[in-house]
Amino acid sequence: MGAASPAAITAPGPALVGGTLGLTALTATAPVSWGTTYLVTTEFLPPGYPLASGVIRALPAGLVLLAITRRLPRGRWLWRSLLLGTLNIGALFALLFVAAYRLPGGVAATLTAVLPLFVAGLAFLLLGEKPTRRRLGWGLVGVLGVGLMVLRGQFSFDLLGILAGIAAAGVLAGGLVLTKRWGLPDGAGAATIAGWQLTAGGIVLVPLALGFEGLPSGLDLPAIGGYAWLSVVGALLSFPMWFRGIGKLPVVAVSFLALLSPMTATLLGWLFLGESLTAWQGVGFTLALTAMAAAQLPPDAARTPARD
Repeated sequence: MGAASPAAITAPGPALVGGTLGLTALTATAPVSWGTTYLVTTEFLPPGYPLASGVIRALPAGLVLLAITRRLPRGRWLWRSLLLGTLNIGALFALLFVAAYRLPGGVAATLTAVLPLFVAGLAFLLLGEKPTRRRLGWGLVGVLGVGLMVLRGQFSFDLLGILAGIAAAGVLAGGLVLTKRWGLPDGAGAATIAGWQLTAGGIVLVPLALGFEGLPSGLDLPAIGGYAWLSVVGALLSFPMWFRGIGKLPVVAVSFLALLSPMTATLLGWLFLGESLTAWQGVGFTLALTAMAAAQLPPDAARTPARD
C-alpha cells in the first residue's frame, strides 16, 4: 500500500465533521436559552430588580454545580475564576437585566449582536487570531440582520439601557476570549468551570443588590417560575454547554452563535406577545441565520470545494 498524502491525513473525516456539528448545535442551545430572558423579565419578574435578579439566576445554579463537581478553585484559578465570573456572569447578568427592564421588545437583544466584532478584536489582541475579512463581513451582516428583525422604529431610546446592552456584549466578549486563552485547569471540566464562575459572579452581585435594591418581595407564582427558569435553564444547564463549546471550537465562530439570542427573543415576541413579523424582519432573520452558519465554516472550507 502506498503512503497516504498529507492532504488525506489532515482532511477532516465524516466523524470529525459530525462531531463538530453536534458540538456546535449543543453550544447553540445556550444563547437560545438566554434569548428567553427578555420575555421572562418583562412578563413574569417584578420590575426594578436587575441586580437581585442576577443573583437569583446565578448563585443557586453555581452552588448546585459546586455540590455536583465537588471541586474548588486553587492557586491562580482563584483570581481567574473571580475575574471570569465577574465578566461572564456578574456584570453580564446585571447589564442584561438593566437593558431588558429599560428597553422594549427585542431591542435589548439587538445590541448584543455586536459581540462577534468585539470578539474578533480581542481575539487578535489576546490570542493572536488574525480576524479574516470574511468573518468580519459576516459579523456586519449579522448585526444588520438582527437589526432588521427587532428594530421597528417605534420606541423611545433609553440611553442607560442602550449603554447597558452594548456593555453586556463587551464584557461577554472579554470573558469569552479570556476563557479560551486560559483553558481549563488539569482534571476540570466545563461543569466545574461553570460552577466556579456562576458562584463568583453571584457573590460579586450580592452586596450591590442588597445595597441598591434589596430583595424582591411578594413574589407570586409566575415570578417564582420565571426565576426558576432563568436559574435552571438559563444558567445551570446552559453555561456548562457554553464553556465546553468555547474550549473546543474557534472563539470567533462561537461568538456568532450569540446571534441566536436576539433571534429567539424576536420569535418569542411573535409567538407569545402577538408581535407581527414584517417582510423586512423575515429578511433580517435570513441574514442573521446565514451569517451565523457561514461563520462556522473554517476559511479553507469556505474557499475550496470538498474533495475526496
